Amino acid sequence: MSAPVIAFFNNKGGVGKTSLVYHLAWMYSELGVRVVAADFDPQANLSAAFLDEDSLEEVWGDDNSSQTVFGCVQPITKGMGDIIEAPHLEPINDNLALLIGDLSLSGFEDTLSDAWPKCLDRNEAAFRAISAFWRILQRAALHHGADVVLMDMGPNLGAINRAALIGADYVVVPLSPDLFSLQGLRNLGPTLRAWREQWSERIPKNPSGDLPLPGGTMRPAGYVIQQHSVRLARPVRAYDKWIARIPGTYRQYVLDQATGVAVLPSNDRDCLAQLRHYRSLMPLAQEAHKPIFLLKPADGAVGAHMAYVGQAYGDFRELAIAILGRTRIVGPVLDPAPEPPLPEEPGPVKLF
Repeated sequence: MSAPVIAFFNNKGGVGKTSLVYHLAWMYSELGVRVVAADFDPQANLSAAFLDEDSLEEVWGDDNSSQTVFGCVQPITKGMGDIIEAPHLEPINDNLALLIGDLSLSGFEDTLSDAWPKCLDRNEAAFRAISAFWRILQRAALHHGADVVLMDMGPNLGAINRAALIGADYVVVPLSPDLFSLQGLRNLGPTLRAWREQWSERIPKNPSGDLPLPGGTMRPAGYVIQQHSVRLARPVRAYDKWIARIPGTYRQYVLDQATGVAVLPSNDRDCLAQLRHYRSLMPLAQEAHKPIFLLKPADGAVGAHMAYVGQAYGDFRELAIAILGRTRIVGPVLDPAPEPPLPEEPGPVKLF
């Protein structure tokens, strides 16, 4: 049985995608969900969020390192075999492990581009290349005993992301309330549908009976609006027109459905959350290599900061539960507590 994979993807950059994956991975670990966070972005920002520079230098400094996602696929890039048998996972805590990213991953792009059309010719090596990411994730999840895999990706529609996305069971779309995110949705939806259809044409041509392949479902799980300014508990007027357009654009281009009656994100079932921008907390969190909702006074979160820490905990807790409810990955989840617990004493979520 394969572990479910949730991809966080938008071909428009600067929408807080990596920060979202980072904080959700931590929140799931807080809630007792075992999770693998996988960094498939060649910029490796997710890995930099989890690990300090000394740790990354040690991993990346070894040209023959097998401790990164690129190291896992190097035998394929060199034409010397398949993915490595046991992908390295960096333990973050008891429930959370990281599949480390690598700037060298961009070197796998050409291999994947060449392999995609060759799958139609029943080329086994091509199928092994295209399915490599998914098979790495499944081996990593099995090793960690993961309930779910969260996958971070770069903001483009290239061959690396195509190979990563066909391994995703669900896709969550992070958005900013601006014109560029809306345009990104117009590109994203049709592309996902095209890749899903093209992969379904290739699956029956797999010449190897013992080579498992991803299903390529890429089911849209919803969107998250991030980094909006808040005044009097509502987005400022400058963003109102963009926020109002998001539900219809998402429904039309990502879900391929009629836009229907106009609704706001607050009333849209596809809107998983609207996250505020905790500007004053982010520098503290980056320095401490912690999520903002686990900051303590020792990290510099004093005074009013601690109130925001509690709010952030509640925001991400509700989002994490909403995603589990939408994807039905771990099972039914009880409603979140009305008041978020303090970071020092996080309350458990009952999963059954």
